[in-house]
Amino acid sequence: MSGHDSEQTVGALPDTTADPPLVPAVSTWLVWSLFALSVAALAAHVRSGAVWELPGVIAVDGLTVLMWVVVTFFSGVVHSYSRRYMAGDAHETGFFAAVFGFTAVVMALVAADHVALFGVLWLSMGLLMASLIGTVRGWKQARAAARVARRYFLASSALLGVALTALWWATGATTISGIGAAAGALGGAPWLIAAAALVLAAMIQSALLPFHGWLLSSMTAPTPASALMHAGFVNAGGILLTRFAPVITVDASFMLAVVAVGGASAVGGKLLKSVQTDVKTELGCSTIGQMGFMIMQAGLGFFAAAVAHLILHGFYKAYQFLSSGARLERLGPDHEPARVGARPTGVVGVAVTLLTGLGGGVVFAVLTDKGLRIDSGLLLTFFVVLTTLHAARNAVRRVSLPAAIRYWAVPLVFFPAITVYAAVYTAVVSLLPVGSAPTELTLLHGVIAAAFVGIYVGIETGVHEGSKRLYAALLNASRPSSETLLTATEEYNEY
Repeated sequence: MSGHDSEQTVGALPDTTADPPLVPAVSTWLVWSLFALSVAALAAHVRSGAVWELPGVIAVDGLTVLMWVVVTFFSGVVHSYSRRYMAGDAHETGFFAAVFGFTAVVMALVAADHVALFGVLWLSMGLLMASLIGTVRGWKQARAAARVARRYFLASSALLGVALTALWWATGATTISGIGAAAGALGGAPWLIAAAALVLAAMIQSALLPFHGWLLSSMTAPTPASALMHAGFVNAGGILLTRFAPVITVDASFMLAVVAVGGASAVGGKLLKSVQTDVKTELGCSTIGQMGFMIMQAGLGFFAAAVAHLILHGFYKAYQFLSSGARLERLGPDHEPARVGARPTGVVGVAVTLLTGLGGGVVFAVLTDKGLRIDSGLLLTFFVVLTTLHAARNAVRRVSLPAAIRYWAVPLVFFPAITVYAAVYTAVVSLLPVGSAPTELTLLHGVIAAAFVGIYVGIETGVHEGSKRLYAALLNASRPSSETLLTATEEYNEY
């Protein structure tokens, strides 16, 4: 506080004696009830293996019930968190109604079998998320962010409409299951148009490069809405490609193109993250990279790996957003923030990092049977090794523990973590209605792997930090829409 009276800009404090709004309490109770029912549905499906359907309209299979559990859990956490976060806010009732509506639409989407119903729900999901981004109606930057997101989501829905129309034209089927059954006969221009439109729609929804602008412009959204967006909404691209896996896997060359666009975003997101200075934008760039990995796994033919990735990323990113305030320190002007520097690695640290990365790849390959043959599964295991190397090196350098304990702790933590990932992957495999579709390794697969290694080494050694031109390019590429920028301190506190 400055010590003198200032003009009040946030409105009167809420009346604590008044009854709280009914919608937040009811919607929170409902969403946790839906979570319990979803768990029961998952258990019933695992036990019976049956697909419950209303022929031609909906089909509840393993992917449906799994996504019901995941979506209702994340939504329940967001609802519960928001009871305090949004308390007294003028937009509280509308916010909870939109979050619950979004949850219901996503639950219906993953059960939809008729292509028209699927398309309408896809559009509704995007419009509801745009509404959540612009929750604060009196904030011009929030309204602008909602408009930006809405344009992207309408484009994604239009592309999906093109894809569904082309598939109906080519197969005569009006259901997703019917299209999948007829996918073996697809080919030519109708298939190419449909497949390309599906991938573009998934890229927009999952904020892959170069369609990441809406995500980085959405930082005016309330933090719980951001958590729901990054833990759930962006995963829709992976669900879309999994649902239409029989269409995507028709041609191996097309699958390779999907790997390339996913890989570009995975690398680009990592580079964009390296130049960010605020917590939410840094997390947003991380999401861009992680969604690239998800799409790349689908391109490799391992749709179960993509679904396992989106689930685990959802847990991680929901926690990161909801706890983002804890990363900020309030210091006086005469205090310098504590800087946590990286510890020197040393020969032992390098050895521990390499052995942990390679050992992690072996554990994953043995538990999942991926990487034991010369096909795209080898590349999937390679990325597990690379990811483990990166995480292990960060732990070796930055964890505040004595060196001896740190070196022993890294493998003891990472090997069980990879075992859990492999277990989740195996469980997802048993639930998905589509199997893996590994492809033969090609020269381009090798180029992608080499590019990842080169960029990984460059980032780890800090080579990219020496280029002012690269820094400026990354900073410009990660700038949100100018309409959504906050240019004065007062704009942060007005509403």
